[in-house]
Amino acid sequence: MHKHHNALGLAAALQPVLPVTLIRPHAAQRAARFFVEKFQGSSFYAIKANPSPDLLKLLWAEGVTNYDVASIGEVRLVATHLPEAKLAFMNPVKAEEAIREAYFVHNVRIFSLDSMEELEKISRATDNATDLSLCVRLRVSSEYSELSLASKFGIEADRAADLLMATRQVADALGICFHVGSQAMTPKAYVKAMEQVRSAIVSAGVTVDIIDVGGGFPSCYPGREAYDLQPYFDAIHAGFEELPVSYSAELWCEPGRALSAEYSSLVVRVERRRGDELYINDGAYGALFDAAHVDWRFPVQLLRQQESRTQDMAFSFYGPTCDDSDYMAGPFMLPADVKVGDYIEIGMLGAYGCAMRTAFNGFGNGATHIVTDEPMATLYGDIEIAAKRPSSNVVKL
Repeated sequence: MHKHHNALGLAAALQPVLPVTLIRPHAAQRAARFFVEKFQGSSFYAIKANPSPDLLKLLWAEGVTNYDVASIGEVRLVATHLPEAKLAFMNPVKAEEAIREAYFVHNVRIFSLDSMEELEKISRATDNATDLSLCVRLRVSSEYSELSLASKFGIEADRAADLLMATRQVADALGICFHVGSQAMTPKAYVKAMEQVRSAIVSAGVTVDIIDVGGGFPSCYPGREAYDLQPYFDAIHAGFEELPVSYSAELWCEPGRALSAEYSSLVVRVERRRGDELYINDGAYGALFDAAHVDWRFPVQLLRQQESRTQDMAFSFYGPTCDDSDYMAGPFMLPADVKVGDYIEIGMLGAYGCAMRTAFNGFGNGATHIVTDEPMATLYGDIEIAAKRPSSNVVKL
């Protein structure tokens, strides 16, 4: 894997025909250190955000040694590369065979559930094991988050008493978990969720050993900027301290986006311009799934040796496949004189970029290169400097 200083240097030197993934190991290391040092509990990296073995090892080296997995495939992946890792199988609906393999083959002892049926399934699959940590998932609001996770999983707090009591009888350690939704834009999301956790505990009258606040920690995107995670951590810890839980209860979280977003970006080439529409060589079936399907805006910058003298304007993107749905509305702000053959860097794709990539229509990713410059936005560097980035989205050589 080759190393370059930045995206512009790579584009100028290589003139790549295929999209190129740029990775910034130092950005992932910095994010991991932040969670390890600042979050007053244990962080389980949600590997669905980016399952790259290289990234998993980087996080491990910085002290993130717990991993949130959602499938037997993810269990096997982490077990292969990090056999000493602590795994939490946090998908509330799992195949019985997957539970059995996770428990007996990969030493997984942590499972989530949101129904009596799942509790019975876990008991059967583990042969009524007595060393389980079982987390009952509550359904909480996603009103403060950009992407909802409130409809598929979770039991309502006012209906959870029977399930909590039944799980308490089976579990060596009883936990409550929840997820406020992706890209939570205010700590209020966790404050409100903690209120529901308190209500559920009081109603059930059980001793709780684990509170898992899930993911939802934000990163920085145009129109969805977050500038400081410390207030989130403070609100979570304050809420945890007020809960009626065991004196030795543990506090967990499951960051995905916040640990991985800054890790990588993408260099694409403009293949055609049609007014304010740019045809680029990656798209909805590649690393830009979120830009197409949930209207996610990513930071962009034109990679050109000579600075553009034109004002920025709003563009949309078409990807390389033959589908109309391979379309990203944006708006993506770039200099108005973008032309065929220009290269563009699309940032903050370490989360859900490579994880969502397909080879549909025969299009795939090109090479991967390391770069040593800063990501296009960061929560972990100099926040004041990051907030004062130049308004023109063009990089000079």
